[in-house]
Amino acid sequence: MDKTLVWLWLADAVGSACQYAQELLALYPDPAELYDLLRAGTEAPPTCLTPRALAQLQDTTPFDFEERLDHCLLSGIELLTPDEDTYPAALRDLPDLPLVLYLTGDPVCLNGQRCVGMVGTRRPSAYGRQAAFDLSLAMAQAGAVIVSGLADGLDSEAHRAALQADRPTIAFLGTAIDKTYPAANAKLRTAIEKGGGAVCSEYPPGYTGRTTGTFLARNRLIAAQSEALCVAEARTRSGTLNTVHHAERLGRPVLAVPGSIYSALSEGTNELLRTHRAEPLCRAADALEILGIGAQTAAPEQQRFDPAAVSPDAQQVYAALKPTPQGIDALCAATRLPAGRVLAACTELELMGGAQAQPGRRYIAL
Repeated sequence: MDKTLVWLWLADAVGSACQYAQELLALYPDPAELYDLLRAGTEAPPTCLTPRALAQLQDTTPFDFEERLDHCLLSGIELLTPDEDTYPAALRDLPDLPLVLYLTGDPVCLNGQRCVGMVGTRRPSAYGRQAAFDLSLAMAQAGAVIVSGLADGLDSEAHRAALQADRPTIAFLGTAIDKTYPAANAKLRTAIEKGGGAVCSEYPPGYTGRTTGTFLARNRLIAAQSEALCVAEARTRSGTLNTVHHAERLGRPVLAVPGSIYSALSEGTNELLRTHRAEPLCRAADALEILGIGAQTAAPEQQRFDPAAVSPDAQQVYAALKPTPQGIDALCAATRLPAGRVLAACTELELMGGAQAQPGRRYIAL
C-alpha cells in the first residue's frame, strides 16, 4: 500500500488544524500502525481521537483515497507528509501540524532558507502598499524568502516584490489547493509557481468541507514558516492580528511598520508598537538582522520618491523640508500642523524615501 494513502486517510478524518495531531503522531509515527490497530479491533483506540474522527477512520480505508492521489499526481499537485524530508521543518513542532500539505510549485524553498513573513490589510493605503512592497523587495534582494497568504492587498504586494527580486516566495492558502482566492490573483500564483516558489494548502483539490475559519487556520502556518513576522498595515480587529497572535504563541519576533496616528488602517500596527508586542520596522535591516542576514547586503534599489503617494500631511511637510535639518517646531510653524501630525508625517516620509532623520529629531528632504 502506498503510505501516502494512509496519511490521506488519517488527515481527512481528523481535519485541518487538528489540535491533537502532534499527540497522535507521538503515539503512532507511522499511521499504518493506527490503521492496523483499528482494523484488528484488539486494542482500544487512542483517547485523543474525537468520536467523529474515530467513526470516519473506522468507516473508511486508505484505498478510498486512491482517486484523490491519482488526481493530484495528474494535476501536478504534490503531497507532503511528516515522514518526508520535503515536509517544511518549521511546521513539524506545531501541535496542530498539517498531516498532509498539498503543494503546487517547488517544495525546495520550504527548507534551508531564511524566511520572513509579510502580512497586512487587504484594503491598504498607498503608504501601506508601498511600505510592504519596498520592505519585501529589499529583504528578498538580500536573500530572504517572503512568506504570505496570496490575499488581496499587502499579501499580494509582498509576493510581487519577491518576484521582482527574482526570488522564490511562499503562499499559504485558506482554500482548496486547486482554488485561487481571490481569482484575480491567478496570474500572480502562476508567477510564484514558475519562479521557484510554492503555494501550499491543508485542503485537498475539490474540497467541500467547512469553510468557516479556514483562513484563520492557515495564519498559523504563515507564522510558523516565518522566522520573523512583519506587519505593514493593520486595523485593530483583523485577520492580520490573528497571525500576530500565532507568531507570539510560537515565539516568533514581530515587527510593525509605524503609521500615522490619524489613520484607522495603522491603528493595529501602532497599538502593537505602543504595547511593545512588536519592534519598529522602518527599514529592511530591522528584520534581516533577526534572520542573521547582514545589513550590508540589504540595501534595496533606490526608487524615486513620489510625493503623490503619501498622505496630505506628508505632502505638506515634504514641501516645507529643506536640504538643511529642520526641527519639529520649525515644521509646525511652516505647515501650521500640530506636532503629532508633523511627527507622523515625518515618519511616513522617512519610510517612503522622501526624508531622512537627523540627530535631535530634525529632518532633511531627500
